[in-house]
Amino acid sequence: MLGSAAGGAQAQAVAQVVASGLENPWAVAFLPDGRFLVTEKAGRMRVVAATGELGQPLQGVPPVAAGGQGGLLDVITDSQFARNRTLYFCFAEPGEGGTNSTALARAILSADRSRLEGLKVIFSQKPKVDSRHHFGCRIVEAGDGTLFMTLGDRNSRREEAQKLDSHIGKVVRVAKDGSVPADNPFVNRAGALPEIWSYGHRNGQGATLGPDGRLWMHEHGAQGGDEINVPEAGRNHGWPVISYGRNYSGTRIGEGTAKAGMEQPLKYWDPSIAPSGMAFLTSDRYGAGWKGNLFVGSLKFGYLNRMELQGGKVVAEHRLLEEGRARIRDVRQGPDGLLYVLTDAQNGQLIRLQPR
Repeated sequence: MLGSAAGGAQAQAVAQVVASGLENPWAVAFLPDGRFLVTEKAGRMRVVAATGELGQPLQGVPPVAAGGQGGLLDVITDSQFARNRTLYFCFAEPGEGGTNSTALARAILSADRSRLEGLKVIFSQKPKVDSRHHFGCRIVEAGDGTLFMTLGDRNSRREEAQKLDSHIGKVVRVAKDGSVPADNPFVNRAGALPEIWSYGHRNGQGATLGPDGRLWMHEHGAQGGDEINVPEAGRNHGWPVISYGRNYSGTRIGEGTAKAGMEQPLKYWDPSIAPSGMAFLTSDRYGAGWKGNLFVGSLKFGYLNRMELQGGKVVAEHRLLEEGRARIRDVRQGPDGLLYVLTDAQNGQLIRLQPR
């Protein structure tokens, strides 16, 4: 049983396994008929029935650079999916000579839910590098229909997170056809890539729209220093010049924890929890105590973190799903107003938090 008192109300839920047998699932999206769309890091995307039966891998998925932290990663459905059956997904796109980068693709799910049609890569991170780490790769559709995507620093190229002629260590914003919105902050700046929305990021593996309609994200720190940020147009979030973490050798990163012109995180964790997945609960299915809370999975410690917010700040944290100590890769609110999580394992599970 999961239980926590919050806001004067007792909110309780139980973990209910919807599906098992998923190999290192990375993201879940929801189909209008009650089915689920799930990615598996090795390069498979499949439809999962409401009863938990796993469909065959979809045909038409592009080749992915599967290895390390790379593979087939996030997926979302278009806000008009019931009408156009369009989805967006990001993946580690192979390049020449063993290089790769994060790419964003658009496709249509066939009427029989067996394949992807009309596949088009609408954004590809530049440059491609030889790395198996820090792909970022969370996608959010904004209220205006544009798409945000997080891009990691690729580990070995972290200094490029501060350079505007590189997509490394950035959040980018594009239209659904891959074109650049005219109001992006660096559209008219010489030497800057126009897709960039914000920069100075390390490795964002969680992103969502907040109740205020703004983009919220979290990102992995090094040794300590995982952060929650609210990226705004043109802002510099500091990595690797400032950080609350340390190098794995124990040495200091950059110039300290603050510098003029660089944003402070809304929250940071030390020690790191290795966050993945991010969702606000907007429904009242679990009682008033949970509504408006922010939920983030922990890969390192194997729990779901429920955070209470006041005035845009985290004021309390509660650990859920601790019993199994499973790596939580994704968390989403479904159309039914309930929370769903994916566990990152060879025999990964899709779990529903069922109100008691």
